Amino acid sequence: MARETRSDIANFRQALVAGGIAGTAVDTVLFPLDTIKTRLQSRPGFYASGGFHGIYSGLTSVIIGSAPGASVFFVTYEYLKGSLSFLFPDTKYLPLVHMAAASGGEMAACVVRVPTEVIKQRMQTKQYHRTLSAIRSIIQYEGILGLYRGYLITISREIPFACLQFPLYEFLKRFVAKHTDRTRINPWEAAICGSISGGTAAAITTPLDVIKTRIMLSSKHQTIHRYSGIVGTLKRIWSEEGPRALFSGIGPRVMWISIGGYIFLGVYEKVKKALQDNRLLI
Repeated sequence: MARETRSDIANFRQALVAGGIAGTAVDTVLFPLDTIKTRLQSRPGFYASGGFHGIYSGLTSVIIGSAPGASVFFVTYEYLKGSLSFLFPDTKYLPLVHMAAASGGEMAACVVRVPTEVIKQRMQTKQYHRTLSAIRSIIQYEGILGLYRGYLITISREIPFACLQFPLYEFLKRFVAKHTDRTRINPWEAAICGSISGGTAAAITTPLDVIKTRIMLSSKHQTIHRYSGIVGTLKRIWSEEGPRALFSGIGPRVMWISIGGYIFLGVYEKVKKALQDNRLLI
C-alpha cells in the first residue's frame, strides 16, 4: 500500500472550513433518522417518546454545534495524521496512525459535541420543546456539568467507533487508488468508502450507543429510571430488558451512519480537494 501523501492531509484552515461544512451538511440532512434512532433507544419506547411527531425537535442545537464539532475533529485528525505519519513513515504503522489520529480528534470534538448532544436528545424525546429553555433548565437543576452528562460514555463510544471507521476508511481509499493506478481517488469514491466504513463501525458499536443514550436521557433528579455509569447501565439493561435491548435502533443507526459517512466524508473530501486544487487557505 502507498504511504500517506501530502495531498491526503489538509492544513489547519482547510480542515477547519471543510470539516465545518461537512458536519453541518450531514447533521441537517439526516436529523430525522437520528431522532427515530434516539426514540427507539429510550426507555419509554418509540411512540411514548413522540413517534414520528416532531422529528426535527432539537435541530437548532445540532446546527449550532455541528460546524464547530466537525471542524475541531478534522483539524485535530489531520494534524495528528500528518505528525504521526512523519514520525512513523513505515506503512505497517498506518492503521495505528489513523486510530490514534481519529481518537485524538474525537476526544477534542466531544468537548463541543456533548452539550449539543444532551440538549438534542432530550428535545427529541419531548423532555423539552425549546433549545434555550433546555439549556436554562439543565444548568439550573443539574449545573453546568449537566450539559456534559454522558461525556465519558460518549468518549467510550466514539473512540472504538473512530478506531474502526477511520483505519478502514483510509485503507479502502488506498485500496481503490492502488487498484486504479492513482495516487488519490475522487471525493465520491471516498464517500462510498466512508459509507462502508461508517456502517460497519456503527453496527459493532451499537451497544455503546444505547448505553450513551440512556445515560444522557436520564436527568440528575430522576430516581426510578435514572441511569448512572457505563457498567451499571449495561448491567441494568441486560437484567431488565435482555441483551437484545443493547441493539435497539441498530437499523436506523447503521442506515443513518452509512448515509452520513457518505455525505460527511464525501463533502469533506470534495471541499478539501477544491481548496487544495485552487490553492485556497494555504
